Amino acid sequence: IFPEMALPLWKNLLQTTKKRILQQRRLSLYNSAHGYEEELIKKKLQQFSGGSINLSKEDNGIGILTLNNPKLMNAFTGTMMVELQERVTELENWEDGKGLIIHGAGNTFCSGSDLNAVKEISNSQASDGMNMCMFMQNTLTRLMRLPLISVALVQGKAFGGGAELTTACDFRLMTPESEIRFVHKHMGLVPGWGGAARLVRIVGGGAALQLLGGAARVGPERALRLGLSEETLPSSDETRALGEARAWLSQYTEGPTSVIRAVKKVVTAGRELPLEAALRTEKDIFGTVWGGPANLQALVRRPKHK
Repeated sequence: IFPEMALPLWKNLLQTTKKRILQQRRLSLYNSAHGYEEELIKKKLQQFSGGSINLSKEDNGIGILTLNNPKLMNAFTGTMMVELQERVTELENWEDGKGLIIHGAGNTFCSGSDLNAVKEISNSQASDGMNMCMFMQNTLTRLMRLPLISVALVQGKAFGGGAELTTACDFRLMTPESEIRFVHKHMGLVPGWGGAARLVRIVGGGAALQLLGGAARVGPERALRLGLSEETLPSSDETRALGEARAWLSQYTEGPTSVIRAVKKVVTAGRELPLEAALRTEKDIFGTVWGGPANLQALVRRPKHK
């Protein structure tokens, strides 16, 4: 196909595929058929205020999502759970985005749920706890499916729900002295935000059993050995570590936005779908970049791969 013929064809394909992928991505895991009442649980969660989830979007296409509740080691209050959903929606609509770093304010990652909110919710209707679980699973699944390459920057402690949040990212980077710990067993629980299912896919069944069954403290060295972490950054200082995480992530986000997002989409499809469906999705996504600007420019340059 001549380049001038390829462009309208490519644009058309892009629109239809984009719509389809967006619809798939926003599909909730749970709806009213599962007894899920989203508006009801959002109202309940909003009664437990404090902290915030902040998002800054940088010109280079990297977003920084900050868990900001340092008084409680960035524990999730009810309003923070609702805000996380809002930020994920914002990221789904950010068409220039390529990467995402999630970190906590005040040199620690996240200590899980604010126990005040959890206690109140566990004392009310039994269905409230289940609704909170479905609400957070929906949000973290959408976070994982974003067409952005995501990394959790773990400083200090990532406990309970905080440990689960790290598994919703593509990568984890740790700083010296930091730890990830699935403490659920000590609370008489198992993960409820999807952390167990994702952990098995990251480290395998045996290691996941050890981490959940032993509520083990996982420091940087053990995390590297298990494949739970990609790298231990040199700095424990909050600002420096964030700079190091940016530099680490940029090796994967350099390049045209459409191509980086397509890379993440084909990996998401391969990770989540049965093989035939993953292959078809890959074909569709290939169609959005084939004959696209980056592809045509590369053909003109005819790069030699050394």
